[in-house]
Amino acid sequence: MSEEEQEIDKTNFLNEEDPKSNGVKGAKWKNKRKKRLQYEAKKAEKRGICYLSRIPPHMDPLKLRQILSQHGEIQRIYLTPENPAARVQRKQAGGFRGQEFSEGWVEFTKKSVAKRVARMLNGEQIGGRKRSAFYYDLWNIKYLSKFKWDDLTEEIAYKNAIREQKLALEISAAKRERDFYLSKVDQSIALSSIEERMKKKQKVQQESGANSEISDTHFGPKLIRQFPQKKPVATNTEESKPRLSKDILAGIFGGTS
Repeated sequence: MSEEEQEIDKTNFLNEEDPKSNGVKGAKWKNKRKKRLQYEAKKAEKRGICYLSRIPPHMDPLKLRQILSQHGEIQRIYLTPENPAARVQRKQAGGFRGQEFSEGWVEFTKKSVAKRVARMLNGEQIGGRKRSAFYYDLWNIKYLSKFKWDDLTEEIAYKNAIREQKLALEISAAKRERDFYLSKVDQSIALSSIEERMKKKQKVQQESGANSEISDTHFGPKLIRQFPQKKPVATNTEESKPRLSKDILAGIFGGTS
C-alpha cells in the first residue's frame, strides 16, 4: 500500500463518527473498526525497537528525538527516570538539579531503520554542538529482536505494581511502628502520673507528721498524775489470825522439852 493510500485511510478512519448519530448499523461500524485495528496491528509488527543502556546527563526525550529522527522516523520514546535518592544526593552535592534518566527505549517505524541506527551509532560519539553537555558522550544503543512495545508496557506495569506493593508494606510497617510508639508514650504518661501522685501523697504524709511533731513540742510533755493508794487489807490477815500457844501444842502431841 502506498503512502497516499495510507493517508487516505487515516483520514477516513478519523472522520468516522458514532453510528448512533448517523443511523448506520452497529455491526457494520464494528467490522470497520475491527479491520482498522488489524491494520494498525500489522503496522506495529513492522516497527523496531532500540534499547539505550545509558542516557547521557542533560539528555531528555525531546533532545533524543531531535537527534535520532535524523536517521529515521520515530514513533515512541520512553526514558526511565533515575532513582530519586540519587537525584537528592546530586542536588546536595551541588550538581545538576534537573531530571536525569538511567535507560531508554526508542521505537522506529521500520525494523530495518532500527537495525541500521543501532549498527551505525553504537560506540560512536554523540557529537552535535560542541557546547552541548553530551557532545563527548558515546552511544550505547542496541537493537532488540522480537521485542514489542507491548512487552515494555507490561514490564513497566509489573515494576509499578511491585513498587506499589513495596510501598504498601513500608506504609503498614510505619503504621505499626507508630502505633507501638504511641502505646509506649501512653504507658509512660500513665506511669509518670502515678509517680507524681505517689510523690504528692508522700509529701502530704511528711507534712502531716511534721505538723504533729510541732504540735507536741508546742504543748510540752504530757503530765502523768499519781494518786496515793490505800494499802490492801489482805496484807494484815496473817497477823490478825489467833495462834495456839506452845504449851497447848506440847500437851496435845506429848512432846517433851
